[in-house]
Order: sequence, then structure tokens, then C-alpha cells
Amino acid sequence: MTDEPNLLGDHLRARRELLTPEQAGVPAGGVRRVPGLRREEVAQLAGISADYYLRLEQGRDRNPSRQVLEAIARVLQLDDDTTAYLIGLTEQRPRSLKRRRRRKETVPPGTLKFLAAVGLPAFVEGRYLDVLAANPLAEAISPRLVAGANRLRDVFLDPAEQALFPDWHLATQGLVAGFRQAVGTETDDPRFIELVGELSLASKRFRELWARHDVANRRGATVRFAHPQVGELVLNREKLLLSDAPGLVLAVYHPDPGTDAADKLALLGSAALAPAPPLRKDVRP
Repeated sequence: MTDEPNLLGDHLRARRELLTPEQAGVPAGGVRRVPGLRREEVAQLAGISADYYLRLEQGRDRNPSRQVLEAIARVLQLDDDTTAYLIGLTEQRPRSLKRRRRRKETVPPGTLKFLAAVGLPAFVEGRYLDVLAANPLAEAISPRLVAGANRLRDVFLDPAEQALFPDWHLATQGLVAGFRQAVGTETDDPRFIELVGELSLASKRFRELWARHDVANRRGATVRFAHPQVGELVLNREKLLLSDAPGLVLAVYHPDPGTDAADKLALLGSAALAPAPPLRKDVRP
């Protein structure tokens, strides 16, 4: 058996344990020793043998057909993003014996010019949610939105950043799901190992979310901030893939026209406000 991580089996097990028999339409009679569905129940509903499904979870078969994976995805009620991720776990090219050093993530010059000219809060994040570049208006939204910061570290470990998000539990769920999708199968990278290890030790919330194996593309959303200077601030967030810089995403916040959010954003942009005092708040677990 290969010594490589069993990404497919780990993902299947985590998603199976999240689905209750009631959700799957399976009678829940008798004593159940496992959370969620049993392996044999998934196999039966997917139309495959229980032994074959067991081999998938144990990593003894890492090359199932797309049809089998799609059948299992339907049973586990996976959405489109998670189904695509599941299929992608088996469609990677074989690793070379010597892993190539990862290229440094570099923001294209044109994108840097856009950040300076756009007139809206905007920043660029990398595969591991490192902030690679940001404009002053983004920093006015959060002082942590600066080059060199990491969105995961700040949102999970920094009390001031946590206080910005009234919907913190929802925000963290989306952040971790996007992170898993961005990383994909490259879980042997030292940068990834260090970051996940640090967050797993320091944050109970991160450990819980990472164990769920949620997956979501980094996409737009409506974000509500509890800003220390202008109060509640509701902005639309767009996340755009940079075609000439794989793995990098441009994030832009913008208000609905004519709303108080537009007025508040203009006020932040005017630099007329004095710096807010530091927040005193215990970090969330």
C-alpha cells in the first residue's frame, strides 16, 4: 500500500459521518455505533459492493471510475463544488519522485495597478489565503488586510479580526471550505502542513471545520462587518480568479448604490476618521 495520504478515503469517511440516516432515507432502527451512515448503507444506495466501498475508504483502491464517484456523491448529497473536488482527488497526475519547489506567488503588475486605481476595498490572496497585496481602502476595512498577513490566522486567532464579523461562525465555515478547495491534493507542502498544524492546535473551531471536509469555490458573497468606526457595514464581496496567476484570487468589496454602506465606505475612504482604539476581547476558541 502506498505511503501517500489517503485523501479520497478521508474525504468519503468525513462526509459519510455527516449524513444522518434520516437525511438519506435509511431506517435508523437498532443500535448505531457510528455517526452518520454505515459504509454498507452508502454502498447499497450507490449500487456498489460493500467490500469495494470499504477498499475506497481504506485507500486500497484509489482509482474508482467517475460513475462510481458520482453515484457516491449523490448518496452523500454532495453539492457541485464538493462533487468536483471528490472527483478531482482521483484525477491528479502521478507525482514525480522529486517534488518541484513551489513557485513564489507574485501579483501581476496589472493587478497592482488595478488595486491602486479601483476606488474600492480590494486585495489579492494566494492559495493558502496569504494576503499578497491590498489597497488602503481594504486596510480601512480591516488593519489586517495588508501584504504579509494570512486570512486564516487572522480570522481564527486575532480577537480584533473576529470582532469585525458578527456572523463569525458562518464566515469561518466559508473560509475553511474555500481553503480546502484551493489547496486540493497538495497536502504534503510544508507551508500547508505548518499552517494547518498551527491552527488545529490553537483553534477548536478550525479543528471542527477541518474535520468536516467541506469544500467550496472561493466566490462572491454578502459580508456584514461590525466596524469599530462606522458601525454595521454591509458590502458585496466579489472573488475573481487571476487568469495569468494560477491560484491567486482578487477580492473586491463594493456597496449597493444609494445605501448607508456606500456613505460609510466613502467616509472611510476620506481618511477623516481618527484610528479606532484597540479592541479588548478574548480570542474565540
